Amino acid sequence: MATAVQKIILSSSRDIPFNKLVLSQSNVRRVKAGVSIEDLAASIARRGLIQSLSVFPVVDAEGNETGMFEVPAGGRRFRALELLVKQKRLAKVAPVPCVVRDRDGAILPEEVSLAENIERAALHPLDQFRAFHDMLTRGMTEEEIAAAFFVPVNVVKQRLRLATVSPVLHEVYADDGMTLEQLMAFTVSQDHERQVYVWDAIKDAWSKEPYQIRRMLTETTVRASDKRAVFLGIEAYEAAGGVVMRDLFQADDGGWLQDVGLLDRLVADKLKAEAEAIATEGWKWIEVAVSFPYDAVRGLHEVSGTPVDLSAEEQATIEALTAEQVRLEAEYQDADELPDEIDERMGEIETALAAFDDRQEHFDPADIAIAGVFVSIDANGSLSIDRGFVRPEDVPQVRTDGEEGSEKEIESDGTASPSVQRAVITIGGQPVEPEDDEDDSIKPLPERLVIELTAYRTLALRNAVAENPYIAMTALLHKLVSDNFMTRMYTGAMEAGVKHIFFPVQDETLKDSPSARAVQERHDAWAADIPKDDDALWDWLAGLDDASRMKLLAHCVSYGVNALYERPNPHSAGGVSQHTLDMRLAQADRLTRATGLDLVEAGWRPTFGNYLNRVTKPRILEAVREGAGDRAAELIGHLKKGDMAKEAERLLADSGWVPEPLRLAGVDGDSAAGADGGSEAEGAELPDFLSADDERETPADGEDDERHLVAAE
Repeated sequence: MATAVQKIILSSSRDIPFNKLVLSQSNVRRVKAGVSIEDLAASIARRGLIQSLSVFPVVDAEGNETGMFEVPAGGRRFRALELLVKQKRLAKVAPVPCVVRDRDGAILPEEVSLAENIERAALHPLDQFRAFHDMLTRGMTEEEIAAAFFVPVNVVKQRLRLATVSPVLHEVYADDGMTLEQLMAFTVSQDHERQVYVWDAIKDAWSKEPYQIRRMLTETTVRASDKRAVFLGIEAYEAAGGVVMRDLFQADDGGWLQDVGLLDRLVADKLKAEAEAIATEGWKWIEVAVSFPYDAVRGLHEVSGTPVDLSAEEQATIEALTAEQVRLEAEYQDADELPDEIDERMGEIETALAAFDDRQEHFDPADIAIAGVFVSIDANGSLSIDRGFVRPEDVPQVRTDGEEGSEKEIESDGTASPSVQRAVITIGGQPVEPEDDEDDSIKPLPERLVIELTAYRTLALRNAVAENPYIAMTALLHKLVSDNFMTRMYTGAMEAGVKHIFFPVQDETLKDSPSARAVQERHDAWAADIPKDDDALWDWLAGLDDASRMKLLAHCVSYGVNALYERPNPHSAGGVSQHTLDMRLAQADRLTRATGLDLVEAGWRPTFGNYLNRVTKPRILEAVREGAGDRAAELIGHLKKGDMAKEAERLLADSGWVPEPLRLAGVDGDSAAGADGGSEAEGAELPDFLSADDERETPADGEDDERHLVAAE
């Protein structure tokens, strides 16, 4: 016969006046944690008591009930009710829902208190995000949700943003497949497909840090701090329908602009409008671009203007600002640190005075008729206008027949300059490179790319020579001794000079490289001190100390450094022979070793634009294999070329890898990484998915015999 299952009996519940309740000493909670009593009281005032109190009757010495009840479980709720009573928001005799337990039962009050506190399951954060989102869709505002749960509005915005991540990633997070920090990183983008793609790309990787997720999600965007975005203005971009991606969980420097095509079009339109306004001044031509390459004005003649006279009001403003500046400097000259408001004011004064120094110049109308203007964007996002550059074909010819008229009035073809003309506005653009064939062979690097790479090396080497007067002096003496003691076919009696080497082809980022900035800053510093008169220059040079003379000599000698590759053409008057090219590159290697130049330390990194998207897929894989290992190359081998180039940029970012044209030639003629190389160091510890196989594939015979690449025809 089956035994009947004994049924459990639940404790009865009843409403007990609050003044009949006392806090039990059996409550196991001793440490304050979680929501404060004040916030819990506010929650009860808004929503009522969500969970009943568990109580036991209080008995006297004889075991008789006294009519009072002690609360061993729910002590924080009791204190919150007590606070509401003190605030006169709850009556002392207000009925409180309670579960009354048997005093003489087998279950101790301590057990009830402990069970209630440890058996509760904390809400998963994902459920909280979704609950906030449901409340938003039901009509509550972000501010109302924040007020209801006593949190800042920004916290609500963050949790609502987490709720908008792809449901696929929500499930991964719910199953502990990713951390909260990783989920937060995915909120940068609202594109669910892109989010899932990025997760699939990194989920099995050794490293999948939140910063890597953010970088991959934003790699096709433009930062709000980009000079194009600053120049246009975020408001104008958004007004045109552009979307700004923001990171609510860390500083994002203004976010990322998602529609790069729209940004470029709006920037081009704004630059064109600025150029149209400048065209009314009568210039012959105007070149417009976001940025111009290094040495863009080479070969051009610059005409000078005179600053526009200051008005009486402007002069008074300058005097007032200068007086305030002097007063503040005197007042705080003994202070170790300026107060924030004074420091800010000093900065405002310096900016205002600098604006008067940079005021527009007045040019001679005859100069305007033959000269042009460069319009671009400064690194800080402001409009850059450089006026007064004359092309060689527009430089006036000097009259030799005694006829009247100035040089400025006569064009190169002998006709008079027109009094009114319309500027020819041209907007520069990057030429489109042809798509490479997608076969598996390692083809020679494109000739243009080799020239661009060697231009970077030349500029870095120029800076290295200028910083080493001893090497510069040795190089100059080598040149002079070669001319005087060896057979050379040079014209002139005793000529010794430095020919400024310009770059016929270059990457558009070259002018912003650390080497370019160092060379230009050094040149500007010397130019500010060098007299313009020939006699004064001689006296000034004679008065320099030895150290300054050596530094100036090194700077001047450095402009003659030429490590450029060019196609050998011995049959052209302007070309070079293969022997001359070999000698040039060998001497460039020698200068590199002597100066200790490291192209990686000089700032060169393989990027999507300057190398990886310019070569074939086999070349990309070869670079990743050399810089990050065979396994890293295998991970990206299946990607399309554009995606492969982007991933390769990430993998090679800190590898120190450089392509062949930037490497030093070894003693035996093979390309060696040396100081410039990015070869993986022996014994270097790498993650498993990036570590190379123990044995590298041996190149075919003769593949590396050439010290420098021969460019494709």
